[in-house]
Amino acid sequence: MMMGVFACEFMQRALLVGFLGGVTCSVIGVLVIDMNLSFVGVSISHAAFAGGVIAYFMCINPLIGALVFSLIAAAAIGPMTDRGEFGLDTSLGIIFTVMIGLAFLFMGIMSETDRIKVLYLIWGSILTVTDFDLKTIIVAFVLVVGLITVFYKEIQAVIFNREIALSVGLPASWIFYGILFLIGITVAGNLQPIGGLLVSSLIIVPAAAAYQLTYNLKHLFLISAAFGVISCWLGLLLSYYFALPSGASIITLSCLIFLIANAFSPKRKVKRVKSLREGDNSFGNV
Repeated sequence: MMMGVFACEFMQRALLVGFLGGVTCSVIGVLVIDMNLSFVGVSISHAAFAGGVIAYFMCINPLIGALVFSLIAAAAIGPMTDRGEFGLDTSLGIIFTVMIGLAFLFMGIMSETDRIKVLYLIWGSILTVTDFDLKTIIVAFVLVVGLITVFYKEIQAVIFNREIALSVGLPASWIFYGILFLIGITVAGNLQPIGGLLVSSLIIVPAAAAYQLTYNLKHLFLISAAFGVISCWLGLLLSYYFALPSGASIITLSCLIFLIANAFSPKRKVKRVKSLREGDNSFGNV
């Protein structure tokens, strides 16, 4: 029975989408976590959701609207942070508020039937991706994995210290903006299978789980990608057999993986040993 399910064409497509989306989101998530940009994913995912809603209202493919609005949000975040008189969190708060306001504004003026239809953009459906959705996910995968591989050393330098990278001649600001654009492409590409309000979790949680197990950047990319794919594939099976929302199932499993990784994290043991040694030294000094 299990093999019969995998023989279905729609399931094979869903497994491919789960692999591509899981790798793309999880790999970009390592950069998001390492550069303390967690709320960036949340803000851009809401921008993608707003773009999808507006595109649907205008009878355009929602994925096109999601991509346009994701890139607009990504393009606005960098300059607002660099040239504005406020920090990154304030810039993200402004973008988040504007986008969620636009989304609910257009949902409010839709008919009840259209409002129900557009809700799929929130939860996603990995079992119903179209050829256009699949092509978009493939493009996002190639761009994210390819560019990170080609510019690995430059990205590593910017992650370590953006000011130092700039001082040695690297275009640190442009690399930072490029990472923001990759986040936008990742969010838009996975809007349909994962859902606009859940894709940011797939970006953050597998990477956070990987951080419980290693400090090595290359290992982080590999472990995070593995966690992302496992979450997508197991969530897909749960969604199929128990008629659950696919996006919610994927995110729930990724959170479970994080809890397991955190429970068995070698970093916790190191911290515990360090705390005990500090306690012993303090006792000795008394």
